Amino acid sequence: MYAVLALLAHLCVGEYVRLTWNITYVQVNRDGHVDRLAIGVNNKLPIAPVYITQGDTLFLTVHNMLDVPTAIHAHGLVQTNMPYMDGSSMITQCGIPPNSSFTYEIRSNSQSGTFFLHSHHMGQLADGLRTPFIIREKYPLGYDEDVLVALEDWYATDSRDKLVELLAPDTNTPLSPTFPFGLINGFNGNDTKAVKFERGKKYRFRVLSMSTTEYWKFTIPGHKLEVVEADGVMCEPQLVDGLDLAPAQRYSVVVTARDSDEFNFVYNCTLYADFVPRIKGLNPRVYTGLI
Repeated sequence: MYAVLALLAHLCVGEYVRLTWNITYVQVNRDGHVDRLAIGVNNKLPIAPVYITQGDTLFLTVHNMLDVPTAIHAHGLVQTNMPYMDGSSMITQCGIPPNSSFTYEIRSNSQSGTFFLHSHHMGQLADGLRTPFIIREKYPLGYDEDVLVALEDWYATDSRDKLVELLAPDTNTPLSPTFPFGLINGFNGNDTKAVKFERGKKYRFRVLSMSTTEYWKFTIPGHKLEVVEADGVMCEPQLVDGLDLAPAQRYSVVVTARDSDEFNFVYNCTLYADFVPRIKGLNPRVYTGLI
């Protein structure tokens, strides 16, 4: 009993990680097609992923430089005894007013896995205020390297403009369908850097959907995916051919590189939705990358 308590105490004691976000508007062209106003951090978009280790506490100081309130939520993390740090605007906190600051204390405790940080105020998530939040295990699992695959849907219209259109008294509903582009690790899905495999090595792919409305499929033809984590919870390993992700779902899969380097493989990421018409090139949109 004492040994178990000692192990849990060791897992829960970690470092203090301090990070400052200046939340600002930015003008970007993320999909290679549309130039639009978005929301970033420190005048940049995409926002750099955040990494801590199991047992660490993240102190995230947010300076709101927008003209509207904001709030930051650690999606999937259990805020034990600290609901006021959950970042759900007008639910667990008031939004951070313009030209004001707030420091979140985000304790990982014994949790580990794949999460993400995002705005929980109005539609700011859809405008870019989102990034992966990775809590590494204190004692690493049996794989050689981490590979991050962060998936987003990206619309041409600012979320506030879309809300005005939706609520206008003369609007016919449902609205005409819109077809977002897909982003992988912050950029157009077809501009993603190649993943380098070495023969026989094991790679943990952290695949997460930070999308707002649409779904993703992820496959690596010629390889099995061994699911080891789902939504921040380690699970019994399960071999699958591919993943299907709804908005906010996250998986970790371990992939063993083939024992041959005679040719490259590809991975496929398909963005799709069943609630809008299927039109070739628009729904679904298929993105591929090299391995």
